[in-house]
Amino acid sequence: MKKAYYIFHKDFSSELRMRFALNALIMFVVVSLSTILFAIGSEKATENVYAGMMWVVVFFSAMSGLSRTFVSEEERGTNLILSLIAHPVNIFLGKFLFNLVLIFFINTIIAILYLTLFSGFVIQNWYSFILAFVLGNIGIATSSTIIAAIIAKANVKGTLYPVLAFPILLPVILMLIEITKSAMVGESISEVQSEFFVLLSYDVVMLTASLMVFDIIWKD
Repeated sequence: MKKAYYIFHKDFSSELRMRFALNALIMFVVVSLSTILFAIGSEKATENVYAGMMWVVVFFSAMSGLSRTFVSEEERGTNLILSLIAHPVNIFLGKFLFNLVLIFFINTIIAILYLTLFSGFVIQNWYSFILAFVLGNIGIATSSTIIAAIIAKANVKGTLYPVLAFPILLPVILMLIEITKSAMVGESISEVQSEFFVLLSYDVVMLTASLMVFDIIWKD
């Protein structure tokens, strides 16, 4: 775990200096929310629409900011150095922790702006929303990390990331939309426990599978 932390610290320090992913994420969030705000105007949307738009923004912000997790290592040639100093599991965990911190940060901003800008987006069951928010971010960070490792080895990197990410993240997005809608109308957690079970199972399966196959992907 110490080597995983060093890799996380390297990426975190590099991001603070260059702010490549952070600038792309913030710009995308501002443009997306502004477009949605002007499109809706004074119209009253349903809970399904509000919940769907929020998690669509989250999905595409992840696509725009997390795709270069391993691509930057391939471009700079530092992937060979990482292979020498750390085990593949440590490399994956370090990258995963960086993506997790980044996605939590940007999605928290999205949630705050969404609650501020859209008067119709009102959460009545905060426990359900926060739990779904945490589990959803873990799932998005896990999937984004392993997909980024796969596309780093491909020739066509730009278009491949969303193509692979959409079918993998679709179950998570659908569950998050359903739970968010439920939290907006004030339903209890027990009424959406099957959705929470799917989210938790997804996180466990994706993290376990990613740790098992990353060695093969990284050394290929």
